[in-house]
Amino acid sequence: MTGKSPTITLNNGVQMPALGLGVYQSTPQETAGAVATALREGYRLIDTAAAYFNEKEVGEGITRSGIDRDEVFVTTKLWLSDYGYDTTLRAFDTSLANLGLDHLDLYLLHWPVPASFDETVASYRAAEKLLADGRVRAIGVSNHKPEHLRRLIDRTGVVPAVNQVELHPYFAQRALREAHAELGVVTQAWSPLGGVNMYWEDGRNAARNPLDHPTVTEIAARYGRTAAQVVLRWHLEHGLSAIPKSVRPHRIAENFDVFGFSLTADEVAAIDAIDTGARGGPDPDAVGPGDFS
Repeated sequence: MTGKSPTITLNNGVQMPALGLGVYQSTPQETAGAVATALREGYRLIDTAAAYFNEKEVGEGITRSGIDRDEVFVTTKLWLSDYGYDTTLRAFDTSLANLGLDHLDLYLLHWPVPASFDETVASYRAAEKLLADGRVRAIGVSNHKPEHLRRLIDRTGVVPAVNQVELHPYFAQRALREAHAELGVVTQAWSPLGGVNMYWEDGRNAARNPLDHPTVTEIAARYGRTAAQVVLRWHLEHGLSAIPKSVRPHRIAENFDVFGFSLTADEVAAIDAIDTGARGGPDPDAVGPGDFS
């Protein structure tokens, strides 16, 4: 065990670990072992989604780890094909059954779907019912821009606890983070190490790997740390939550070993300066129910 993650207080008072394990693109065969390894290393936040098709294995990993359920913060997400009030409630039941849990810690709407926002609002109202019924401890969203957040809040009156978004040194989302601070929403980074820039087969963004940037590698050498540890530390210095993904035991442990050092304000600013403002993943305005199918 390499340390203990600090926690972030959500806008309803719930405590969420700042650093967790993401399982996007982890195959079912890999997921249970990765989750069990992470929990034994000290992770206490596990993030999955209905669309990842590995919720069952996340639950198996939690059981296999031997860590008490109440010590683990579990997040999953509603997929677009299940948007709508009644379908959201059914999808939640399915996710909970897949996970083998009796409650969830955080439930997120996976995309804003601005082209059919009434359905998004209906799903969020269903999530509000799940929260009121005590079946989930906090609710939030993923991939929402400031205008999406404000539309949702205007329609429902309930501020999301978390917005999970693409965020890494090449796409630092400063304006979104400022909106989150104003609204009281916690920023959580998916692809916190910039791996999204390497997903595409044509390699169009491969040159934008934060772990290869001289600023990051020079700071890593200064501290005797890896580039990934420096980037994760940068997230923590900004007060962000991050959910790096790995299925390799040594990498899982390495990504969590970031609590024994800190970055100076100048080092944080130097990494901030890497930002290009260009996202590597999909534009949330363009994502609809037919995508990723």
